[in-house]
Amino acid sequence: MSLDNIISQAAARAVKELYGVDADPASITPQTTRKEFEGNLTLVVFPWVKAARKSPEAVATEIGNWLVDNEPAVDRFNVVKGFLNIVIEPTFWSSVLEHVYQTPDFGITPATEASPLVMIEYSSPNTNKPLHLGHVRNILLGNSLSRILAACGNRVVKTNIVNDRGIHICKSMLAWQKWGDGITPEKAGKKGDHLIGDFYVLFDKHYKAELNSLMEQGMTKEEAEAASPLMLEAREMLRKWEAGDKDIRALWEMMNSWVYAGFDATYERMGVDFDKIYYESNTYLKGKEKVLEGLEKGLMYRKEDGSVWADLTGEGLDHKLLLRADGTSVYMTQDIGTAQMRFADYPIDRMIYVVGNEQNYHFQVLSLLLDRLGFRWGKDLVHFSYGMVELPDGKMKSREGTVVDADDLMDEMVSTARAVSSERGQLDGCSDAEVKDITEMVGLGALKYFLLKVDPRKNMTFNPKESIDFNGNTGPFIQYTHARIRSVLRKAADEGFAIGQFVTVAPGEREIALIQRLADYPAVVAEAGRSLSPALIANYVYELAKEYNQFYHDCSILKETDADKRSLRLALSECAARTIASAMGLLGIRVPDRM
Repeated sequence: MSLDNIISQAAARAVKELYGVDADPASITPQTTRKEFEGNLTLVVFPWVKAARKSPEAVATEIGNWLVDNEPAVDRFNVVKGFLNIVIEPTFWSSVLEHVYQTPDFGITPATEASPLVMIEYSSPNTNKPLHLGHVRNILLGNSLSRILAACGNRVVKTNIVNDRGIHICKSMLAWQKWGDGITPEKAGKKGDHLIGDFYVLFDKHYKAELNSLMEQGMTKEEAEAASPLMLEAREMLRKWEAGDKDIRALWEMMNSWVYAGFDATYERMGVDFDKIYYESNTYLKGKEKVLEGLEKGLMYRKEDGSVWADLTGEGLDHKLLLRADGTSVYMTQDIGTAQMRFADYPIDRMIYVVGNEQNYHFQVLSLLLDRLGFRWGKDLVHFSYGMVELPDGKMKSREGTVVDADDLMDEMVSTARAVSSERGQLDGCSDAEVKDITEMVGLGALKYFLLKVDPRKNMTFNPKESIDFNGNTGPFIQYTHARIRSVLRKAADEGFAIGQFVTVAPGEREIALIQRLADYPAVVAEAGRSLSPALIANYVYELAKEYNQFYHDCSILKETDADKRSLRLALSECAARTIASAMGLLGIRVPDRM
């Protein structure tokens, strides 16, 4: 049982005995005492003041006295208004540390067959361009959420929907047909997704030139867009694709296969994967069928032009188009089709969509429609809405070729990590293979940590140089702390010092602060799962690394002559290293054993 639970249950017994109040221990949440006050944990006593008919100070004092008399973990207390600051008995912290040490997966709750099944959709790329910085934030958030929810005891299915059809795909295909001269990724020496992205940019270049030419001839911009021969060709290609034209479908399959190979390589390097991938080309017809089924049941209505709509005015929204007059589907219809396929594949209890905040309205509507169509998780679907990520010099645009590709970004981060690590002498004595592995770990760790430490709801600016700093709230700082701890433990083993031989020894103030920080880990993981916030994990592990470094500075470890104290400090170091590795793992970040 955690220390928080011990105090919560003791406090519940206290208020029952003192005031006859039946308090649920789960509703009593001790907080870490603020640094300006003496104490380890603080209880707020205001909820019991009315029943006690006494002042907050008197209630806090009575509960404090009861805890000192009846709970061995409590040594003493002090009262600040209605706040009861509790000092834990020093030797009790040794038992807390022993519990952490003896629990290899401390803070992690394994799933069972009865655990809720949560499906998380993330990435959702288009097959006309490579993954870019915007995708990276999405992917890292989705991957971390999957890890956190699994650590909270859920069964998790990681899923991806690939947008592999539509006019934007045809633009790349048409550009390759016109100007590709039979080029392949192998001939170009490029990843397939990058090659196709080049043709998407090329289409836009020619299209803009065509529009300028038409406008110079006297057309308005709207007239030029309607008359553009290039765009008309792209629309005709889409029509043929939808009609199942053999040649167009073969071209589409070939070019998409190049892109998928490129995506897979990027995902693998990022350390992310999926349990199931869906394709829009398979789901859009399913969505159309489901909408027509809803139409037959009177859940939707058809206008005179043949288009199908949903009336959502009763829910405070508007009328939503689901099928165009020509029978073609819109994005909403495709999402309904994807949901149908997923629900058939998995007994989903909860569905989380990791999609940017520009789609907030879309998911409001989707939730209502899925519920109306009978998906039991539809009304409670979660749109994990996150803010946009920009670079210091502004926004990115795919069709103009001004995006930062994920692959290029990762290359830059690893290169910077190598330069900074070499300059600091941290790679001295490492083999070439070790240098490669460490710099990959540090470079990608810097990228992931920087993007995940920010509240996901906020827009953010990614600064590569700032993210790679070995000081401050960065991934490399935390990774270096882990490597430092592992170095201490290796030296201890070389000198024959025992780790984990627990005795009743009272830890000092600095050691207690670190033990308490470690003991907080399960509650942080649980809260990160409840609030869907990887940032909570990121900032916890940063504070833990800072706490360890302060402990390392203030407390001798290997040179400590008292064997009991040395053993405790080595156990504390082992637990800190494990917890750092565990927490960083929930962010999808590896930590090195040496740097």
